Amino acid sequence: MFLSLENLKVRYRPYPIGIAQPALAEDTYERLIETFPPPELFDGYDTVLRPGRKKYTLSEKENPKAFHGFIRQSPEWRAVYDDVKSDRFVYSVLDALRDHDIDLGPHYLPPARRALKRVKDLSKGRLSPDAARLKARFEFSALPADGGHLSPHTDAPTKIVTLIVSMMRPGEWDAAHGGGTDVNVPKDDRFAFNQMNRLARFEDMDVLDTFDYAPNQAVVFVKTFNSWHSVPPMRGHGSTALRKTLTINIERFM
Repeated sequence: MFLSLENLKVRYRPYPIGIAQPALAEDTYERLIETFPPPELFDGYDTVLRPGRKKYTLSEKENPKAFHGFIRQSPEWRAVYDDVKSDRFVYSVLDALRDHDIDLGPHYLPPARRALKRVKDLSKGRLSPDAARLKARFEFSALPADGGHLSPHTDAPTKIVTLIVSMMRPGEWDAAHGGGTDVNVPKDDRFAFNQMNRLARFEDMDVLDTFDYAPNQAVVFVKTFNSWHSVPPMRGHGSTALRKTLTINIERFM
């Protein structure tokens, strides 16, 4: 696959989260940065009715027409799209996590065998992990250095794994702006269980760790009932810089 998790390093508490660097071959990474979609294709989260975030997005979920139009005209990103949509990508990520003692259950089966197993399992009133139907999708994301943020959340319950790939050249981002991904834990036990992904305020959370926004890295984490994370408001007052990422989600569907 286009993304490498060979150098993945994981912390296991309060939920599995880690970082892989470098995440892409240097020449591939350079081409993808060079061809990253222009800002005018993005929608703000206020436009797509997603509160609690100051963020711009281009995705097949929120703005599919612009997203697919861009993918069709970009050979570099079409190759990424085809890779991410493949079983090979999905199960390679699950295998990489399994190598770090994080077993999420599903193992690869050819589509025909998986469909047959699903039919047999459903006839017995249960569904084994290997019969699960999984898919992956990605979005282009851009947070403005001047106040961009993602409020504390745990991700939608359909998600299994999220990968956040930084998209910037060395020296392109001023670390003083912030932009790291915080690992959060609630101050109040009432927020401890959050399977359905309600948003919280920054002041409701402690920060256990921060994965800095750095070139050619992937932050990888597992969706759990307590996978709280956030990007606190960035400090680039007056800056026009954008914290650009490729965010990949592996999800379970019916």
